[in-house]
Amino acid sequence: MTVGVLAHLFGKLPYRQLAAKVGAAGFTHVQLAPWRAISDVNFNKPGKFSPGLALSIAEEFRKHGVSISVLGCYLHFFVQDEQLLRENVERFKELIRYAGLLGAPIVAAEVGRNRDGSAYTERDWRVVKEVVRELADEAGQWGVFVGLEAANDHLVGTAAELAALLEEVPSSQIGVVIDPGNLLKTENLAQQDEVIREAFRLLGPRIIAAHAKDRRLSSSGEIETVPPGFGNMNYGLYMELLEQYKPGAHIIMEAAKEHQMAESRCYIEGHRLAAQKAQGVQTK
Repeated sequence: MTVGVLAHLFGKLPYRQLAAKVGAAGFTHVQLAPWRAISDVNFNKPGKFSPGLALSIAEEFRKHGVSISVLGCYLHFFVQDEQLLRENVERFKELIRYAGLLGAPIVAAEVGRNRDGSAYTERDWRVVKEVVRELADEAGQWGVFVGLEAANDHLVGTAAELAALLEEVPSSQIGVVIDPGNLLKTENLAQQDEVIREAFRLLGPRIIAAHAKDRRLSSSGEIETVPPGFGNMNYGLYMELLEQYKPGAHIIMEAAKEHQMAESRCYIEGHRLAAQKAQGVQTK
């Protein structure tokens, strides 16, 4: 029933130091995005991993009682620059190839967004489908899952859009990283229960991991992201549905600063425990 954490919330550090910090904070698993979290190896281009390095990173985390549940990959999969697009794909595929040595069953990503606010096109959707199909084929060769996540303002920004992508790129290697906080925005926060229920209805059977952040309206009336337990998201409903569809799924906490982590973890675990008890699950 443990809650993990994004490794880079502790900063970008040498991996031995990072593993020690995560373990000292009491977490037993992490989502590791190497180029965001590790400072003593430059992962900004593909090609740096070797079996020795991957095993060394995994062993260092294990020393501190931490496993790598998810490899994170914050890359753009329909960028117009063809050279950059191929580089992004190769970086993801490198994580797929080394995931097993790192002990991670999932390599996860959002598909990207237009930061200039420009409209998405048929070309963007076609390219994403081609890339996701290529990544799923690679994952199948290595026994790894590709975890896709919907996020507001991204090309795949809603549960319905992610469901459509899964239908158009059918593969048992593709799963969903569920994150209701990513689906909430200023306009729909008041209807959040419907948004959360729809996400599980459309994506529930495909969930392979879960993210946990919180959302609330700021003093100016705009939605903002805060640590779990510091906002107004319906965590009771979230944990109820997660336990209903995917009991035991790894949860990775987001958005918290180090001094907030213990409180946020207890908040998530409290709601998950209540959901388990309500469903008659025996807990320790």
